[in-house]
Amino acid sequence: MELSELCNRLEGLDQWQLTLFTAALAERQFPNYKLFAEVTEWGDADQARRLLDKLWDRLANRTGGLNIEVQLEKLELITPDVEAFDFYGVQPALDFCVCLHAAFAQQDEASFEEAGGVAEVSLGCVDTFLEMIAEPELSDEDLVKFINTHDLMVQEEAFQQELLEQLQAGRSADVALADRLRELALNEGVSNIGIGTE
Repeated sequence: MELSELCNRLEGLDQWQLTLFTAALAERQFPNYKLFAEVTEWGDADQARRLLDKLWDRLANRTGGLNIEVQLEKLELITPDVEAFDFYGVQPALDFCVCLHAAFAQQDEASFEEAGGVAEVSLGCVDTFLEMIAEPELSDEDLVKFINTHDLMVQEEAFQQELLEQLQAGRSADVALADRLRELALNEGVSNIGIGTE
């Protein structure tokens, strides 16, 4: 699905749908942050998990209001600075934080452009990972083909497509839909770049 097509479909969604979309993309990337925190002993995967859980509980109407500003302040404290780390793992960790930040921000003011940006970040995370693991002697054309046809990219695009289809079929932000999308995003603990939480 082209990014322009994605944005066109996102433009027709309501605030609750856009928030669920971005929350699901953040959820799928959580294992990337968790691994980064474990390897570097920096950040706080437990705090990141709690922030995600609070967001999902709010989206499933399990809790009342959520102080977005406070949640964003907590997230800021555990968001890595890419300049402070000299290895690849910091980038997927940052991508997760960017997506989670956007998901919280959607609660205050929904934006299909912002949701499209989150989709792009998630796809870009996969793209960068595949570029890193590709054979160095590949031509530019072969590299593009390798990335576009790789299982991880195919799965990411299919995941975003499935999210949109389920959101468009949903009539309201009910518990069942939120839980279903969360389960889909959890992907049995495997992230968009194949990182497992176990």
